[in-house]
Amino acid sequence: MENSAWTVAVINYAPRFDAASFARMERHLKTDEVFVLLAGHATLVVGEMMERVEMEPTKLYTMEQGEWHHILVSQDAKVLVVENSDTSPANTEYRDVART
Repeated sequence: MENSAWTVAVINYAPRFDAASFARMERHLKTDEVFVLLAGHATLVVGEMMERVEMEPTKLYTMEQGEWHHILVSQDAKVLVVENSDTSPANTEYRDVART
């Protein structure tokens, strides 16, 4: 769902969100981003030190503008995500990381 100010979406499992293929962090330059675990399991990888935060169901997790992050999800996961509607590769930076 999108309007002129924000986008609400659901992240489902995809290979890029699997711990076995984790290879890139991102940070948004114009928006905070909110994640809410609805089902399954998910882990946020956060910051320069790539701290792993196990998500709890229905708890809000905010990645502040400019904060490096990535999400890892189980195959049955559903994660609600909210961010500015104009978020795109043009205002997002990416950083490759060593595979873990």
